[in-house]
Amino acid sequence: MQENVQNAMRKIPQMDKLLSLQWINGFEAEIGRDSVKAVISDVLEEQRKKIKLNPDTAFDADSIANEIREQLKNKASSSLRRVVNATGVIIHTNLGRSILADEAVKAVCETAANYNTLEYSVEAGTRGNRNDHVEWLLCRLTGAEAAIVVNNNAGAVVLALAALAKDKEVVVSRGELVEIGGSFRIPDIMALSGTKMVEVGTTNRTHLYDYMKAITDDTAMLLKVHPSNYRIEGFTSAVSREELAEVSHGRNIIFMEDLGSGMLVDICPAGLKNDPTVRGCIEAGVDIVTFSGDKLLGGPQIGVIVGSSEIVDKMRKFPLLRALRVDKMTLAAFEATLRLYLKGKLDAIPTLAMLFEDEQSIRKRALQLGRMLRSVFKKAKLDKASADIVKVYDAVGGGAFPQSNIPGYAVAVKLPEFGNSGRLAEMMRKRPVPIITGASGNKVLLHVRTINREDETIIAAAFDEMLAPSKTGGIKH
Repeated sequence: MQENVQNAMRKIPQMDKLLSLQWINGFEAEIGRDSVKAVISDVLEEQRKKIKLNPDTAFDADSIANEIREQLKNKASSSLRRVVNATGVIIHTNLGRSILADEAVKAVCETAANYNTLEYSVEAGTRGNRNDHVEWLLCRLTGAEAAIVVNNNAGAVVLALAALAKDKEVVVSRGELVEIGGSFRIPDIMALSGTKMVEVGTTNRTHLYDYMKAITDDTAMLLKVHPSNYRIEGFTSAVSREELAEVSHGRNIIFMEDLGSGMLVDICPAGLKNDPTVRGCIEAGVDIVTFSGDKLLGGPQIGVIVGSSEIVDKMRKFPLLRALRVDKMTLAAFEATLRLYLKGKLDAIPTLAMLFEDEQSIRKRALQLGRMLRSVFKKAKLDKASADIVKVYDAVGGGAFPQSNIPGYAVAVKLPEFGNSGRLAEMMRKRPVPIITGASGNKVLLHVRTINREDETIIAAAFDEMLAPSKTGGIKH
């Protein structure tokens, strides 16, 4: 057994021999010679482990070299890169949520490339406050008296609870003790904030008297939480914002709502109902509203707290705020996005543009993409390939409107030459610009709602290259 292991170990290529391979030079230029050696060492060590477990492990010098090449390709490539979102999910959390408006991208580049007024007042010639860049805009758009921003909505919730209710009781409905993606659990967040959670009602039904019975002299806050992508149907009841506001104000305690996805405009025209705008919450009497900037608002990742100036001022002075503060590029993107709302240029915000695009416009673009792909298939002389226009349902994503499907269109692609839809989806996913698709039956679905004009060209070029004849003849796949 030991002799077999030793014989197998001797067949592993030496480091010097691998470093002398011609294609190694290109990777050394990208990540440095020491990093290349480290990657090779990892691959060789992994091979040694396999041999120790099974001396009969099949390998040769070429297979090890190929594994090293693949590992080096991975290390030499940017990990965070552009993809084509052909899934029909507008706010796709795994794909970066909202796309920034052109104005926001320009603002980021301008701010990143130059010194700027992040914490400087040109008027006074003295130190300024980074929150000032967006506070007035948020107040105008939401009707709130004051506003502050932090790194994300989880941070906003933690800050508000810690600053306003530490060591005090916070009353919340059992039906709203949700877990959102990434293990963001309301009970855990409340514990981290140092508050004492008081559950009221049942999972499916909570009444006003449940809150009233739970309030004590130690109660600091009533908390309402948006359920995100969780819903209970059937025999249910919940207490309105107006009722909770009346109770909290009558008892001199804070009423806070974690709204999750912060809508600044009514999106009922898109066929989506029942979720309030931030202004609607403020007008209903909520003292403090927290929400995200990179969901239905259509901006960068940021957490927003708006509401009563007296209450917001308490958070401005809380030490945790500095740990959660927002960087200059995020502020630049957020300010630019808010100014588009102020101007009424909602169509310039990609998230809203995709949300409000009508069916006929989407169908027209699907027909165009379908023609482009059929032209590619015809050039490759594929008789069995198809690119049909089909009706589909798209989704908002980001935990918003989980039960609402938005009618749309997709191009359903079938290429028997590449095998099943799973194989084709994998090939598209592994393109230099990955194309992330949907699927139905044995067809790959390219949802047009989340595909822009430049993406169409990328998709057509990807098929053109995949279908090009290889040097040995036949299709490259």
